[in-house]
Amino acid sequence: MMQEGFVKALLNSDLPVPEGLIDSMGRPAGRRFSVYRNNVAGSLTEALRASFPVLEKLLGAEYFAALAGVFLRAHPPTSRMMMLYGTEMPAFLEGFVPLAHLPYLADVARLEQARRETYHASDSTVDAAALAIAPERFLAARLVLAPPVRVVRSRYPVVSIWRANAEDGPAPMMQSEDALVLRNGYDPSVHLLPQGGAAFVAALQAGKTVEAGMDAAGDAFDLAAMLALLIGNNGIAALEEDL
Repeated sequence: MMQEGFVKALLNSDLPVPEGLIDSMGRPAGRRFSVYRNNVAGSLTEALRASFPVLEKLLGAEYFAALAGVFLRAHPPTSRMMMLYGTEMPAFLEGFVPLAHLPYLADVARLEQARRETYHASDSTVDAAALAIAPERFLAARLVLAPPVRVVRSRYPVVSIWRANAEDGPAPMMQSEDALVLRNGYDPSVHLLPQGGAAFVAALQAGKTVEAGMDAAGDAFDLAAMLALLIGNNGIAALEEDL
């Protein structure tokens, strides 16, 4: 309980300094604790700023800092790895009443979180020559996607919003968009999935065959374009066939 009270006071400047807290000289640690508390809050805010730059741009630096203050009180770190801090941000935004009039923000945060996960994921890429098999065998095979692959589905133009703010892209049009995050090299890349693309990737991630994935994607799905996107960005880790 004492440790829990310390953590709560550390992340909330409205709470008093925990009773009995002293410095190395045996004096009440009020001032030192306040300085430490400010440093911790500042460090966590900077970690969130680095993880969600587009979210900060959309909200503005001042509002984002205020949002971070509320977030870190509700979700203190559970790991020493600050590069992973903030995974709860998308769900947090979905329930954050003051921003309910901007419902797309949660998906923007989800896309930024996906980019962060992609950046830190391990490498695993199939040799393209291994995919050059007879069409009937290929359709019956299963494609194992590489660890960095992430999909974000949205009712909003999440890819266009991200590109407009991260890459100076054109203004978004109000329509649903699904994002595919890949990594070819060191930096993640964000791609707009074509019609049926998200369903196809979901089928592959569920261990279904290429043919089953095409069925899930629908008649308008372009398999060749999808494969070119995945292969060209190291998105396939292996091809598996039943013996």
